[in-house]
Parts: sequence; structure tokens; C-alpha cells
Amino acid sequence: MLFIALLALLCASASANAIQPRTSSYNGEYGGGGGERFSHSGNQMDGPITAIRIRVNRYYIVGLQVRYGKVWSDYVGGTQGDLEEIFLYPGESVIQVSGKYKYYLRKLVFVTDKGRYLPFGKDTGTSFNAAPLYPNTVLRFFSGRSGSLINAIGLHWDSYPSDCSSC
Repeated sequence: MLFIALLALLCASASANAIQPRTSSYNGEYGGGGGERFSHSGNQMDGPITAIRIRVNRYYIVGLQVRYGKVWSDYVGGTQGDLEEIFLYPGESVIQVSGKYKYYLRKLVFVTDKGRYLPFGKDTGTSFNAAPLYPNTVLRFFSGRSGSLINAIGLHWDSYPSDCSSC
């Protein structure tokens, strides 16, 4: 009898775990080969994405830096070109990213849940469009490869952090 009760408890626990919704997904890597790998996976612990800096030249996305909560990530990429910066509104999140690439990243367009469309770079190359796989999830961090330019980019999606009232 104890064995049956223990087995029933174990089965109930397993089925409860099986019905928990998934939230994380990944798109990418978009771009060409080469470059050093980078990942902002640890930065997402500082909070949601609140600002993005993109360095662009006449042809490519040269560099990337992202603010998570109130903390800026390390800068990745090169130093040539113009630095552009956008700040998200409090509680605003990126829900779609599209762009273009050839051997390097050429264009990035961020779409937010507030209806803003934020483009960077040049409109040439192979197109991509990235969105989260699961509902009610947002862009949480970037990964990819970089050298003197951004070679490739990966986009990681998950739930908006619930414990970030000061972000």
C-alpha cells in the first residue's frame, strides 16, 4: 500500500513538471564565419534590456553594447564608424529583431512591444526575421561572434524578469 501511494506521488510530481510552460527560445546565428565568440548570458541577471548601442559604418554593423537593467555589457566589435544609441521606455521590451547580413552583419531592426521600430545599418544582404517561439516572451540577451566588425549575432528570448521594479 505504501508503495502504491509513493508511486502515485511520484507520477503526480512528474506530470506537474511536464505541464509547466516553456519560455526560452533562440534564433540565429545570423551572419558569416569568423570572429571571437561573445555571450551576454550572464548580463541578463542585471535586468531586462533597457538600452542598445550600435556602431555602424557605411556598410556594416561594427559594434554592439547593451544595457541590462542599469549595467552596460562589455562592448564587442570594432571602433570605426558612428555610435548610435537607443533607450527603451520603462517596461518596454524588444519582441522582434530583423536584419540583413552577408559576410558580416549589415542591418538590425528592433521592434518593441510599444510599437517602436528602431533600425540600424544598411539595407543590403540576406534577410532574417527573428521572434520568440513562445508567447509573452521578450529579447533577454545577445550572443554571437565579433572582431573588427560584428560577424554574426544570436538572439535569446525568455520571460520578462518579474523582480525588476527599479529597471
